[in-house]
Amino acid sequence: MTPQEKAAKIAKDMFANDAFSQWLGIEQLELGIGTCKLRMTVRPEMLNGFGIAHGAITYALADSALAFACNSQGRHAVSIETSISHTQAVQAGDGLLAIAEEEQLGNKVAFYRVRVLEEQSGRVVGLFKGTVYRSSRNW
Repeated sequence: MTPQEKAAKIAKDMFANDAFSQWLGIEQLELGIGTCKLRMTVRPEMLNGFGIAHGAITYALADSALAFACNSQGRHAVSIETSISHTQAVQAGDGLLAIAEEEQLGNKVAFYRVRVLEEQSGRVVGLFKGTVYRSSRNW
């Protein structure tokens, strides 16, 4: 199995046991080594009291992209610090893309950035960063 095939298999195996990402309606579009691209559509039950997507929705999409990207290196990895900037409002029916990219990979700690885009317009609706701890346990 090539490293690329292993990365994709890890993400697919993780997703099979990830009830929350499945509830969000996430689709895995691209799975690579240190990268991931996901898609989902915002549903009416995901809106807050202002009639826009709850911030936790874009956060959760970005967090899932982080998880798949950081585990693609072949070692179990979990987030130790994350944050998001919500740059624009998201509406019901909007398709969202999350694109995770590895910025720095260390033996125990790695750093990732995730851009969340509204699919049709390409506008950035969220900027997420995540630091992960890489355990010695292999997939």
